[in-house]
Amino acid sequence: MSSDLVIVYHRQPYDEVEVDGKIEYVANKSPNGIVPTLKSFFGKVENAAWVAWKEAEDPSDPGFERVIEIDDPFGKYTVSRLPLTASQVKSFYHVTSKEAFWPILHGFKEKYNYDPVDWPTFKEVNWAFAEAAASEAAQGASVWVHDYNLWLVPGYLRQMRPDLRISFYHHTPFPAADMFNVLPWRGEIIESLLAADVVGFHIPRYASNFVSCVRSLRDVGNVPRIKVEDDMMSEGSALSDRTTPTEIHVEDHVVQLGVTPVGVDVEYIKSLAASEETDKLAARFRSEIGDTRVLLSVGRTDYTKGGADQLLAFERLLERRPELRGQVRLLHVSVPANRNMTVYEPIQKELEEIAGRINGRFGSFTFQPIALISRAIPFDELVAWYQVADVAWITPLADGMNLVCKEYVAARKDGDGVLVLSEFAGAAVELGAAVLTNPFSSRAMDFAIDMALDMPEEERRARMELLNASVAKRDTRHWAEDQLTLLSPKDFGAASSDAPEVETA
Repeated sequence: MSSDLVIVYHRQPYDEVEVDGKIEYVANKSPNGIVPTLKSFFGKVENAAWVAWKEAEDPSDPGFERVIEIDDPFGKYTVSRLPLTASQVKSFYHVTSKEAFWPILHGFKEKYNYDPVDWPTFKEVNWAFAEAAASEAAQGASVWVHDYNLWLVPGYLRQMRPDLRISFYHHTPFPAADMFNVLPWRGEIIESLLAADVVGFHIPRYASNFVSCVRSLRDVGNVPRIKVEDDMMSEGSALSDRTTPTEIHVEDHVVQLGVTPVGVDVEYIKSLAASEETDKLAARFRSEIGDTRVLLSVGRTDYTKGGADQLLAFERLLERRPELRGQVRLLHVSVPANRNMTVYEPIQKELEEIAGRINGRFGSFTFQPIALISRAIPFDELVAWYQVADVAWITPLADGMNLVCKEYVAARKDGDGVLVLSEFAGAAVELGAAVLTNPFSSRAMDFAIDMALDMPEEERRARMELLNASVAKRDTRHWAEDQLTLLSPKDFGAASSDAPEVETA
């Protein structure tokens, strides 16, 4: 059955669980992944579909279920599953996307690795995603494509189905032209994105960078810009812009540029934080850590996250302020990437070496200043730790958004706590009440953590109140509704009638 809304994303929209030897499809447990948010819109259309990949030993196996029907709390929808071999996944995702695209997107030109890239396989996989979406979409349907590993899908889809309305959302930073143009395939990528009707970004800076990349390749004339909302212009963030571009005119259509930060499911987090089970967990954690102050850092094992720089800053703190030894500890959660991605192994090793040195220097038989945790923490436990932590220390060197900092704010039902946040995280544009810092500067990192630890309660609570308002305003539903309104106003709600003043550049 043809679908009015087709979502194209690399992940399947459910978890596969084996029960009595049979595979069952259950709703995702992750509360803040975009999957549950996207699925929530299936109930707004009569027929909907999802396109994802699934690893398969033999893609030609007639027993492989390419299309399955799902009926879960979000509604009834079709899932088209693309069978990819392990070698295709490695080439398309682990090598091309992560070793070539990822470092460029985050500004780490020195990490860029061109040699192993298999561009034909990347194109082949993107073509397969486009074909699946085209076959699922009804006449004039809306197709929403997600993230950089599917860059070429809009262009292919436009060739196959010119009747469709296509939106693409970019979940990572988008770099300026002098960085993006390192990619030899820049022309194909930009042309594909310009085939979409809407291209969405977290913050104005990324949209502006996209315009700079487009202009480096073609003349698109004047690009209208509007003033950014006041609460999206944090004075302390290196990523703040005063205006944002709204659309790009190409030969046969207009590409709208939608700027909406991804948020978290605030209601869910607050309900979890208020539960008796979470209270018990938090009380247990406090009892286990004793009378010490807790700094909490949560992220992936990735060079963009600045984990080593943060550990070194903690070492300097203990050197600089000996009175804090035995009184403050760092819980550093750094979850390793996919086991098939060996590019991140040296980072994990470096984190372990630095943490070991610090514990050796400042620890004792009964106290270790750093707990380095290299596994994912269940979300209910994480919410309890958010309530225990005096400071959330989130200082990536580059980050498209960062949801951990928003989770911390939403989980603080006591209205206390301090958020130390890198000014190079997209979230810093919204969260100006955090203690913003420059993770490239040792002096700035030292100042920020001192400020967080010494901040009086009145100031902590005043800042947290402002942070809470910001996180609540732009939650997951706000993000999805805003982007989908741009994609298909007639189906997903009318756009705002407030027409901001427009300028051109």
